[in-house]
Amino acid sequence: MKSKHVSFENVDITGGFYREKQKLNKDVTLGAVYDRFAETGRIGAFEMDYKEGEPNRPHYFWDSDVAKWIESAAYILQKQRDPDLEAKIDHLVDCIEKNRADDGYFNIYFQLFCPEKRFTDRDCHELYCAGHLLEAAIAYEKATGKGKFLSLMKDYMELIDRTFRVENSAGFSSPGHEEIELALVKLYDCTGEKKWLDLAEYFVEMRGRGQKPGKDSLHSTYTQDHLPVREQLTAEGHAVRACYFYCAVADLAKRTGDEGLKKAANRLFDNITERKMYLTGSVGSTCAGEAFEGDFVLPLDTAYAETCAALALALFARRMSELEDDAKYADTVERVIYNGFLSGLSLDGRSFFYENAQKIDLKNRKEGVHYPITERLAVFGCSCCPPNVTRFIASIGDFMYNYSENTVFVNQYMQSRAEINGAVIEQITDYPYNGKITLRVTGRINDLALRIPSWCKSFACDKDGRLERGYYHLCAVENCEIALGLETKPEYRTADPRNEYCKGKAAVTYGPFVLCAEGVDNGGDLDGIKLTKEKADVTFTGFAGLTVSVPALKNGMPYELKMIPYYAFANRGTTDMSVWFDI
Repeated sequence: MKSKHVSFENVDITGGFYREKQKLNKDVTLGAVYDRFAETGRIGAFEMDYKEGEPNRPHYFWDSDVAKWIESAAYILQKQRDPDLEAKIDHLVDCIEKNRADDGYFNIYFQLFCPEKRFTDRDCHELYCAGHLLEAAIAYEKATGKGKFLSLMKDYMELIDRTFRVENSAGFSSPGHEEIELALVKLYDCTGEKKWLDLAEYFVEMRGRGQKPGKDSLHSTYTQDHLPVREQLTAEGHAVRACYFYCAVADLAKRTGDEGLKKAANRLFDNITERKMYLTGSVGSTCAGEAFEGDFVLPLDTAYAETCAALALALFARRMSELEDDAKYADTVERVIYNGFLSGLSLDGRSFFYENAQKIDLKNRKEGVHYPITERLAVFGCSCCPPNVTRFIASIGDFMYNYSENTVFVNQYMQSRAEINGAVIEQITDYPYNGKITLRVTGRINDLALRIPSWCKSFACDKDGRLERGYYHLCAVENCEIALGLETKPEYRTADPRNEYCKGKAAVTYGPFVLCAEGVDNGGDLDGIKLTKEKADVTFTGFAGLTVSVPALKNGMPYELKMIPYYAFANRGTTDMSVWFDI
């Protein structure tokens, strides 16, 4: 059965864990990212007045960094208008209008430095930047109704469609960095104009069929160009590009009914989540190409685990949930949003990880080996992750509900209010710190499906129902309250024996949180610790709101290992960290 996700526009996060994150995002992080982008020249680059020899020479992906910031701001504006924020965006839109080419083309790097080479260099992110600008324009149109930005981007998409699909006159056939494909599907949804869906389908179907000659170093698995998508069996190459691509594949499968694309998306999702995903929901294990490696090749101390890749996996999982009513997709989203994505943001909202270590062992770091940094930074040379964090948190409500003609699926639990198909659902909960959830329904829902997380070993509901594919279905729900209790306690997770990097070890989880231990809480280092798998204690007054004391042995002696949520590691200076321990 196909369902549709409920847009965050119809969901208000009213309290609790992610409400605090959204407030931090709005009040601190959005402004911090803008300020760093202004300092590094990204904002000013839109004036198109750069002269050679000046500092902050524009890079070919800078358009996309700022576009994601605009999209983030637009999502916040959809909830609350802000004249100052709109003025910043309007200025950037005016710059685009003033500086674009006569035929609608806009790209700061190519227009400044090599206009004669536009649409010839597949490596240089032209279509990736265009896709992010398009997503930003759609979001800003929904937030304000100001039509200029979207009109400009539609002109640009007309040019891209004519150049690539109609005339076939570009120097390459599909983007080097996928993203525009899913953006074009959004444009189709926004306008109803089928040519945008056709262009998205063109870019997806051209992949793996050979590119035109010319400058292109990316004929490989790196860009998912090794095979047509219908023949791909495993997730390969650059993890962010891959998951953005798979998003578009799932989008097209839903809108066209193409079973070949659906089967491909299913295969690729299962390959990632069953064989190539860290316990934290992070993906892309190697710095070499920021890429997926082979099955169960998931090193810990050298893990790449890009923040953007975890985010992209969540976007892919959400789309898969619209193709198939199975809780495994929402389970994956939950794993990402409380762990491998959120670790990319500092607790104060001002700094970020591009890579997310799965283990830090400072004294055993070897010379010449690439390790993730141990403290977050405010901005990066390649600063794709910070504005991805801001747009993701602002739109987190996108992941909460799906609905079909008869069924409403509750995918995530957060204190919130949502309007869905004529009914209203309010959630009252302190989730994820505990599993007590009250759902207050106003109106009628023929079939209300409550996700029972895969980590939950026992649950209780005060209404009779049936359990199917991870959802507890309640029939004929009308103007009532429902009490759901998910047993939430520390659990030990034994590593898959096929994963040599943590074979014979165990991790500790608490509800959706993966826990980790830091040296700062445990005597400086984590050597000689062995879990005893006895009952652990939970407190809610510790660092980051949750501390778990786990019975262990240290060098053969009884020891209480202090653990915190993984997302909160590296907020107290450089220190050792580990998720996995001997058992």
